[in-house]
Amino acid sequence: MRALIIDDSRAMRAIMRRALNELGIVDCVEAGNGQEALLALAAASAPIGLAMVDWHMPVMDGLDFVKTVRATTPSAQLKIVMCTTETEIGHMVQALEAGADEYVMKPFTKEAIQSKLQILGLVDG
Repeated sequence: MRALIIDDSRAMRAIMRRALNELGIVDCVEAGNGQEALLALAAASAPIGLAMVDWHMPVMDGLDFVKTVRATTPSAQLKIVMCTTETEIGHMVQALEAGADEYVMKPFTKEAIQSKLQILGLVDG
């Protein structure tokens, strides 16, 4: 499976890539904001099955990315995990209502990512 890591922090993208690699997801594409991510999805030569999305980014934030993708892409084709510092329950509800499949709060552990991806049926236990 291919994953799309969307975060404006290069360091955070590297941390996320390492966690996904350790969980067996080694084919990762990166984007620095939602607009870059939409372009990456459109240009992908093979299907992307997972998007790990930060909330706060310039140009297009994570919530707008989720809304845009969900307007055109069925949930079965792309699982979206919102990965953010937003800890308020209202933000979590907003992300899930917009079409995110799961929500994980930063800072996170590899085990937290693994748990969310297990729930989505993307990695083994």
